[in-house]
Amino acid sequence: MKKNFLFLAVAALGFASCNSGFKKSDGGLLYNIHEDKEGTNIKAGDFVVMNLIVKNDADSVLNNSYDQGMPVITAVPQPQFKGDVVNGILLLSQGDSATIRVNIDSAKAGNHMPKDFKGKYLTYQVKIEKVIAKGKLSDQVFQGRVAELFKAETAKMEKAEPGKIQKYLDDNKLKATKTASGLYYVITKEGSGPKIGKADSAVVNYTGKLISGKVFDTSIKEIAQAKENKGLYNAMRPYKPIHIAVGVGAVIPGWDEGLQLLNKGSKATFVIPSKLAYGQQGAGPIPPFTPIVFDVELVDIIKPNPNAPKPAAMPQMPTQQQPATK
Repeated sequence: MKKNFLFLAVAALGFASCNSGFKKSDGGLLYNIHEDKEGTNIKAGDFVVMNLIVKNDADSVLNNSYDQGMPVITAVPQPQFKGDVVNGILLLSQGDSATIRVNIDSAKAGNHMPKDFKGKYLTYQVKIEKVIAKGKLSDQVFQGRVAELFKAETAKMEKAEPGKIQKYLDDNKLKATKTASGLYYVITKEGSGPKIGKADSAVVNYTGKLISGKVFDTSIKEIAQAKENKGLYNAMRPYKPIHIAVGVGAVIPGWDEGLQLLNKGSKATFVIPSKLAYGQQGAGPIPPFTPIVFDVELVDIIKPNPNAPKPAAMPQMPTQQQPATK
């Protein structure tokens, strides 16, 4: 968990120029506490649940736990340098919210920021949702409380998932068909010919999104390079339709089922519940119990060669490429 927290500490968020309302601490750290609840301040070693919005100096969002549908749940480490964001976290207690700006020069001096990172500040909008204080608790008791916290948070996410799916359908005015498994699909363009069958190979263009609309992966170069998807494009990746063996468990169940509803030339939107995607583990930028959306186009259908050796199973993600999480 410490590594996840430190990644946020150096990946992070910046706001603009004016320091009005901010107090200054060591290492050029600036902080402005917006909500100051009664309670004991967080200490290193405590466990926290917090929501973060991370921006750079250009006001570009690099990380938003609200959009991801899952707060950051982590142990609080010792500060790693003067002006570390952790120093700002340690000023807060449960229920507090604040904006914390980390001086980039201080982070670079402590080797906690790439030397070519541009900007003046890394800024965090932080909301402390829950704190489990280590205090004098034994390790066994403390770890038990942390385990209960994870259990409660994941149960909350699982319970909220159907409502999130319905809201997405309503907000986007999608008249989707629901299959027996729970997959929602909309055929946005009818193709021609027979539907793809099991063991056929699908040639597919796709774009994968969280229900917030944030794109996490695509096979289409123009979408990867779009301004609103900053950080997604990978110059080393060939952007072209991918080939998938259908009905053999080569991809997530939502894809396996959804592709078999299509014929050549079809375009469709799949709204896939987590039980047909990445479940309680999540994957990369996809948190646990998170429904995901794919816009797909079945470019071609390739029938199997009965004389060819069986293809190796493909990875669970529709593509090997991991989406950028800036």
